[in-house]
Amino acid sequence: MENKKRSQLEFVVLMAALMSIVALSIDALLPALPEIGEYLSSVNETKNQKLITAIFLGLGFGQLVFGPLSDSFGRKPMVYFGFGVFIIASIICITTRNFEVMLLGRVLQGVGLSSPRTMSIAIVRDSYEGDHMAKILSVVTMTFILVPVIAPLLGQFLLGHFGWQSIFIVNLVFGSLVILWFWRRQPETLHKEYQKTFRLAIFKSGAITFFRIKSAVIYTLLSGLATGSFMVYLSTSQQIFQVQYDLGDMFPYIFASLAVTIGLATFLNSAIVMRFGMWNLVNIALLVFVINSLTYVIIFWSGVNPPIEILILFLMLQFASVAFLFGNYRALAMQPMGHIAGVGSALNGFISTIMAVPIANYIGSFVKTSVLPLFIGFLVTGIIGLVLFYSVKKPIRVKA
Repeated sequence: MENKKRSQLEFVVLMAALMSIVALSIDALLPALPEIGEYLSSVNETKNQKLITAIFLGLGFGQLVFGPLSDSFGRKPMVYFGFGVFIIASIICITTRNFEVMLLGRVLQGVGLSSPRTMSIAIVRDSYEGDHMAKILSVVTMTFILVPVIAPLLGQFLLGHFGWQSIFIVNLVFGSLVILWFWRRQPETLHKEYQKTFRLAIFKSGAITFFRIKSAVIYTLLSGLATGSFMVYLSTSQQIFQVQYDLGDMFPYIFASLAVTIGLATFLNSAIVMRFGMWNLVNIALLVFVINSLTYVIIFWSGVNPPIEILILFLMLQFASVAFLFGNYRALAMQPMGHIAGVGSALNGFISTIMAVPIANYIGSFVKTSVLPLFIGFLVTGIIGLVLFYSVKKPIRVKA
């Protein structure tokens, strides 16, 4: 029993490490954008932000490639191939002095990193079912959420002491260590009965199967709404706290405290999901998300910003709710897709990512002098989420 627990702990940490390569590559670069822009003769801050969004473009579309391929060639080969692309892309980013080439390198980084991101989810689905799968995904997702708090600090340290190129080098070194660990300790998880002979038609047939599973589609859309809500906060938090509330010095601490709230809530979800079931926890979290948003919309309808303590309370409740939604949505979506876990994971990640970006951009565009649009945006996405959630039958619980 002790060896089994140790094995499961190592599995969870390894899957989280695979995911963290992605988060580290995105967020560690944030402090270095002005310096990289200057190095590439780009002084336009809006243009420089494309160095961040470009990697999401690669992440979204890369999943559509590696997911289907993994159903034929296995999960592990795809992780190796994807990391190989990431290495080449990182070298491009370090050596170029052309902004457009750097953008290409970032897109390719996203394509390469989409493999460990997608494969980690597929491997979890291969290995676990039902509420046990939700528990594992919650812990893995918690790491992905918490890394953005640490990554900018690491990026700032490396930038100040070794230059912006060192951020790419450290990401490569960290990723290489994780891949070495993955190679030595993680067995192939693709079940022989689910392995498919590679044909271009595999993705087509897998996609058709995916879109015929109503629950998988609905929970994927719900995942996109939850991810979009979180991205709204990420994209507007600096403006809200530093501009609207004039709390520049306190911003890192507020950001970190909210991230810790999300991490603790995700950990709580992993601890109780086996007892209460992921559907029941999602139901409660969605209701809290909507009621909290509605309350704040009504109270602060005038557009006058609430005191900072009241705003932080709102955000803590919202993102505690979102923490319960992240892993459970993905587990609920993946539950009926064991036979197409690769394609299913790819489509789930692609659709939720592509949905989240315009949601975040649209709601965020209204957050200028007041946080009221944030409350309204959360309320609308929450209500849509509730309607979609109740349109699917409650699944039969699968216990480990």
